[in-house]
Amino acid sequence: MSGQGKRTPRLFAVAIVVLALVAAACGGGGGTNKTTASDKSQPRRIVSLSATATEMLYAIGAGKQVVAVDDTSNYPAGVPTTKLNALNPNVEAIAAYKPDLVVAAQDTGGLFDNLKRLSVATLLEPAAKNLDESYAQINQLGTATGHTAAASDLVKKMRAKVASLVAEVPKRTKPLTYYHELDNTLFSVTSDTFIGQMYKLAGLQNIADATQDKAGGYPQLSAEFVLQSKPDFIFLADTKCCGQSPATVAARPGWGDLPAVTQHHVVALDDDVASRWGPRVTDLLQVVINATKGT
Repeated sequence: MSGQGKRTPRLFAVAIVVLALVAAACGGGGGTNKTTASDKSQPRRIVSLSATATEMLYAIGAGKQVVAVDDTSNYPAGVPTTKLNALNPNVEAIAAYKPDLVVAAQDTGGLFDNLKRLSVATLLEPAAKNLDESYAQINQLGTATGHTAAASDLVKKMRAKVASLVAEVPKRTKPLTYYHELDNTLFSVTSDTFIGQMYKLAGLQNIADATQDKAGGYPQLSAEFVLQSKPDFIFLADTKCCGQSPATVAARPGWGDLPAVTQHHVVALDDDVASRWGPRVTDLLQVVINATKGT
């Protein structure tokens, strides 16, 4: 793995933490007050600086209005991915796409003020803390883009899917424990995060909740901590960024004896699905529930 590849996991984890902190500072993803989006006419040239917002826009039928997305937006297939960087936005580069609406997960470096000076409408959709905030963002994007009915229908379908999946969770006398891995330097999540709440819905208990330094919900655990916790399941959200798999986990010193490894309960996730709070959260929940249903 190249030097750049080795830095990717840490940068990925740091980016998630940044988004979480921005969400907290803005009072959550549902109450995105910092907006200059016009209600008078639907935008025709949208630039999305958020991979999650990109997924939401396409899911509600606003994809034809999107002219550019940031370098992390890779779903659905065919989105107009560019070199625009959400963590270090270049206003001139964004303006070159002549947007009439810019959607972002964070207002970095005075981005919104600079766009306002250019008379470009903006909409802030920070990292959601829970499903209700995710639903609220979908509805907000629906209103902002002229797809109110489609957004409402999507939320209704997501709510129904979540309820259906939760109904499948078996009643256990003792909850199963799990470790969610963000990268191969052992960054994880606590139950207070959006991701952690998905596992709560699946009836699982998070080993990271017992760590002393929760680091705003994204602690970096030690190998000793994980080994002592003996999780029943390990979920890998670093299969793409870091090439992790059940085989690589089993090869780690001491990890081969963990219950999750010996019982073949190491589950490979899609990094992108496991790190976003958009329409595919139901896919993540389904994978987790299906993986643990028989135990």
